[in-house]
Amino acid sequence: MRNFSVHRHHVAASAFVLIASMGWSNAWASIIPAKKPAPKQCVALGSWVIPGAGETTQRDVIARAAKASIVLLGETHVNADHHRWQLQTLAALHALRPNMVIGFEMFPRRVQPALDKWVAGELTEKEFLRAAEWDHVWNTDANLYLPLFHFARMNRIPMRALNIETSLRRQVAEKGFYSIPVEEREGLTYPAEPSQAYVDYLFPIYKQHDRKHKSDGEVASDDPDFRRFIGGQQLWDRAMAQILRQAVADANGPDKPLVVGVMGTGHVLHGFGVAHQLQDLGIKNVAALLPWDNDKSCKNLVKGVADAVFGVLPHVSQSSRPQFQRLGIRYEMGRGGAVVLQVEKNSIADEAKLMDSDVIIEMAGVPVKITDDVIAIVRRQAPGTWLPIKILRDNTEMLVIAKFPAHPS
Repeated sequence: MRNFSVHRHHVAASAFVLIASMGWSNAWASIIPAKKPAPKQCVALGSWVIPGAGETTQRDVIARAAKASIVLLGETHVNADHHRWQLQTLAALHALRPNMVIGFEMFPRRVQPALDKWVAGELTEKEFLRAAEWDHVWNTDANLYLPLFHFARMNRIPMRALNIETSLRRQVAEKGFYSIPVEEREGLTYPAEPSQAYVDYLFPIYKQHDRKHKSDGEVASDDPDFRRFIGGQQLWDRAMAQILRQAVADANGPDKPLVVGVMGTGHVLHGFGVAHQLQDLGIKNVAALLPWDNDKSCKNLVKGVADAVFGVLPHVSQSSRPQFQRLGIRYEMGRGGAVVLQVEKNSIADEAKLMDSDVIIEMAGVPVKITDDVIAIVRRQAPGTWLPIKILRDNTEMLVIAKFPAHPS
């Protein structure tokens, strides 16, 4: 990652601002509770910090990042403030490097034609989200991302789909890279070997995952299942790195575009993920910028976690606001229904004991024939109701019940 210098002198507000649509008492004495000291903020709201060094200015961060070949912008997917920061940062970078390409983790590469048509102004929002299969491939509130998509279209910035199919990542995690036929690898090359630091970082994450086919005993870092899990993560990183690198390589002439990757923070932290794969692919000049929730622990703000971080508000659940229901699965159509590829931990589907590889054939007595059937039926569920789901598991027909919680009063 790039080496950013620190400027400690006070600087006025940055020019890059985007305005968009936070004891003892007696009987006669009043009892005044002692005030709790405010928690220490490692990164103040609206401030830039270079981990391991100190505060800096937006002008400095943007100027240095704009000199990179590729800039990685991390996020927590559900945090609205992270996306506001991404939009502001994109606008600032675009002011210095208007020749830009933006890659998004949210889209598998097979929906690239939809991204091209959107940027060309050929699709409405609704048409774009349908063509890109948003509810199927990402299934996070599109309103969080639409300002980024509109920014790209308004400025005619090419958008690139960085991801691969969930089913391919799952197959690699289960069977290993070389067990997948070449023609089914979506053009991926073998990922660079992970650093030991990345292995150590992934190990506790792996142990938190449900491993239904494993015993309850302690797992070792050399466990074959864990090594396959690492392989799946590396494939994800490699896939995004390859598309980002290709965007740099495809440019004709000396004016190379600034390529920006929008992705989850886990792919950016410490240079373990996408940056590591980019280095292996010959792209050395990479800048990593992250949003930093201002209530986050200071122990994580260490040198090398990113080139610079920006203080934002933490995510606040909006559960009291009516939103569409979510089952919490990723799936694809096949085998006579919707094949479950992944069950989100602690989701409604997880509570209902749905499992990977289950085939959903009916929901509420309605046959599941196309992708939109699952989405439409789930969204019709009222809070506090139960949804019967008929599945096939190991060629045995079963019924599971998804229980949707009531809205809090």
